[in-house]
Amino acid sequence: MSAFRVLASWMGHTDLRAMAATQSKPVREQVAAIVGDTTPPKGGMGPVKTLLANEPFDRVLLLSNYPATINRRFAEWLGGNPDIRAAGLTNVTDYGEIFKVADRELRTLTSHLTGKQFELSILLSPGTPAMAAVWVLLGKSKYPAMFWQTFEGKAWKTDIPFDLAVDYVPELLRGPDSVIQHLASKSPQEVEGFEAIVGNSKAIRLAVGRARKAALRDVPVLLMGESGTGKELFARAIHAASHRKRGPFVPVNCAAIPRELLESELFGHKKGAFTGAVRDRAGAFGQANGGMLFLDEVGECDPVIQAKLLRVLQPLTGEGPCVHEYVPVGAEAPERSDVRIIAATNRNLLLAVEDGNFREDLYYRLAVISIKLPSLRDRKSDIPRIAAAILDQVNQDFAEQEPGYKHKRLSVSASAFVRRHVWPGNVRELHNVLVQAAVMAEREELGPEDLAAAIAETPDAASRTDAMGLSLGDGFDLTKHLEHIQRHYLQRAMAEAHGVKAEAARLLGIKNYQTLDGQLKRLGVEWKQ
Repeated sequence: MSAFRVLASWMGHTDLRAMAATQSKPVREQVAAIVGDTTPPKGGMGPVKTLLANEPFDRVLLLSNYPATINRRFAEWLGGNPDIRAAGLTNVTDYGEIFKVADRELRTLTSHLTGKQFELSILLSPGTPAMAAVWVLLGKSKYPAMFWQTFEGKAWKTDIPFDLAVDYVPELLRGPDSVIQHLASKSPQEVEGFEAIVGNSKAIRLAVGRARKAALRDVPVLLMGESGTGKELFARAIHAASHRKRGPFVPVNCAAIPRELLESELFGHKKGAFTGAVRDRAGAFGQANGGMLFLDEVGECDPVIQAKLLRVLQPLTGEGPCVHEYVPVGAEAPERSDVRIIAATNRNLLLAVEDGNFREDLYYRLAVISIKLPSLRDRKSDIPRIAAAILDQVNQDFAEQEPGYKHKRLSVSASAFVRRHVWPGNVRELHNVLVQAAVMAEREELGPEDLAAAIAETPDAASRTDAMGLSLGDGFDLTKHLEHIQRHYLQRAMAEAHGVKAEAARLLGIKNYQTLDGQLKRLGVEWKQ
């Protein structure tokens, strides 16, 4: 039994010109008002009729952005009772609009053929290039189809010899991961486990979407982001959203523990292993058994600890992905722990690998899934909401400590101020400034002057003095002042780009890194990673 053959296509200007050649003068004038020149195409039939003259189809679906009267006239001229659907596009080159229409109509068409053996064909020739591109995406993914083209009365099947990553999306969406695919469209407060993360910007939604998906799998995660972007908050959210949420969450700050003690902190020690080891002590791996171990600032580990971590993270044959074997300091026999690893760093570890400061094999062991957390400057719309949430918590804490404490609130101008400020220290700096302002201000309503005063007392505030507020005269030098500003932004760009000049040039809007390099040398700019 042969398959039921279905054709889908747009109606194009060439189709209308072919039709107009056989119509009365009023119809030709109506077509001319739409397509301009009504000179018949070579071959005389236009793409749709050419294909139908060469190939038989049991059903024809045509998408049209033309008036209903033209659609009816075209159906009569074409013959065979085609199904013409009005698209209603406002822009025939808008991929989003085109996709919605084409996807809707193909979904309706194929749903009516459920349980029936059918063969879908798509004609690429009519319509705009954007329409053809959308046909290819849909025909190579959600609605597998064969493609046709026509020219001057000839029709031929077109093979598109490549596979798209989205070929596999329809099958994946049918499985348990289907709930994950739309997480980027939700705010963090709507995602279980991530309620403590404040914000609604696209940047934070995407980060939460990736983290929520990662939470479902027992694989290592590397959180990357500047200092103060909330890496531990994300790690705790991943833990809360995982099947290990009833197990322990054990954080270890690798940068805050002296090098000689870090091994004991991670793997534990036996009594008498070193001076002060008066009893056996379980390390972080043992404490986190059945749960999650968070290695914060993992990029600060020295080469010896990196080698030990690599050995511990080596998968054990025949065991689960999170079963690790380690040897406590002073022990002879290894111990085991079922623990998932989440690591975090504010360094560019790939650059550290290139410089020989971080093991490449350890990097790939930790970064099975990597998630970049956005800085506050990349989510400015979230800053007033984050500031309000921080201030609410500050008020609660102070009210518990001080009877009669009057809650502070941000004025409208203060909210605008926090959104405008750069916040190089991200949420951590914002928190410190709000705490200081709440302590020092006499009024209940905090104004921008209260926040500015608090910022002035924070480290490195001098480098962020208002560039427009300096007094003139008394030795003021405009050239030196402008160079000072330029030097500040060059240093900041180099730091944010982790020393990669091409990336720093992009951040600054400089066309090429050679120009940037010249400015760095001219101004004697040094930068700190």
